[in-house]
Amino acid sequence: MRIAQLANFVGPASGGMRTALRALGAGYVAAGCERLLVVPGPEDARTSTPLGDVVQLRAPRVGGGYRLIVEPWRVTDVLEQWRPTSIELSDKLTLLPVARWARRSGVGSVLLSHERLDDMLALRTGLDATSKVSVGLLNRLLVRSVDTVVVTSDYARHEFATVAGAAGCPVVRVPLGVDLETFRPHPRGPVEVLRLVHAGRLSREKSPHLAVATAVELHRRGVPVRLDVYGVGPHRDELVGLAGSAPVRFRGYVDSPARLSRALGHADVALSVCPGETFGLAVLEALASGTPVVTADRGGARELVDEASGAWGSPDPVSLADAVLEVAARPVAGRRAAARERAARYPWSATVASMLEVHSSVPVPVPVPVPAGRSVTAG
Repeated sequence: MRIAQLANFVGPASGGMRTALRALGAGYVAAGCERLLVVPGPEDARTSTPLGDVVQLRAPRVGGGYRLIVEPWRVTDVLEQWRPTSIELSDKLTLLPVARWARRSGVGSVLLSHERLDDMLALRTGLDATSKVSVGLLNRLLVRSVDTVVVTSDYARHEFATVAGAAGCPVVRVPLGVDLETFRPHPRGPVEVLRLVHAGRLSREKSPHLAVATAVELHRRGVPVRLDVYGVGPHRDELVGLAGSAPVRFRGYVDSPARLSRALGHADVALSVCPGETFGLAVLEALASGTPVVTADRGGARELVDEASGAWGSPDPVSLADAVLEVAARPVAGRRAAARERAARYPWSATVASMLEVHSSVPVPVPVPVPAGRSVTAG
């Protein structure tokens, strides 16, 4: 197989997407596939790597250090030359012309849906009804444009439940994975306070405010507590204000997975409390590091945590603080072993095997003849 992975809207804080693309790409190459990665960047460039060729297409900044390919026909030009057997899209909004090119060209297309747009936009804007109507229309277009949709959780599958069936588009659940060698338990020193950790983008749709508010609630109750927050994002100043005098430390971005694992592993409880998370790589990374997780009682992250490896509560500081105290009261060795055991169920090898099966079985469309004088790469 020749698999082209297409990523758009890439920036400094899109660590989860980069992690997934790299892990999948490495798995594809190890299985004997040829792999191409197309990403936006400051200038056009092409490099060869052990994980296949990487084509960077010149793209403008669109805020927060992110770049966005706004000329999708440049992507199809690359694909015309490389001739993939299937493409893997990880962006719902900007690369639909590429999916249409694939259908005309007899190339299979797989949408890797890594976020649930209806709840994400509702969390970001507060316009619940408006966002759900708009996203519903977009999803109808998506399932008619691609050959298969891959979701990472049952929660994410629900977004496509009705529209995909009506369009005859398969929806396949493929959980993501975690690097169990890099993310592993670490020795811990003496415990003087209840140590909490939160890792993720400091942006409203990821609900870091809820994690900070949970630590503030525990501090208000007189619990000796400390929250370390790892990540960057546009709402850091809001979070600092929300923390007030509570013992919350903002540690910034961690560029080393091994360092992040140590930070996660030294905590007693990890907070990953976004109710709109479609999967939760941060949940698996904490569990693999031996740290139980408290999460919201809905969303994809909830599906990763069981009664032994963590707890959950309604997405409010009081309920989540209660869940933290319940987990912290468990024997340390037992809760840490349960966390690691839970993460071990999600190796990247299982994700890769499932994705290869998807690419192998994707219904390849019959090429559509293009009338003379019309370009197939115009998007």
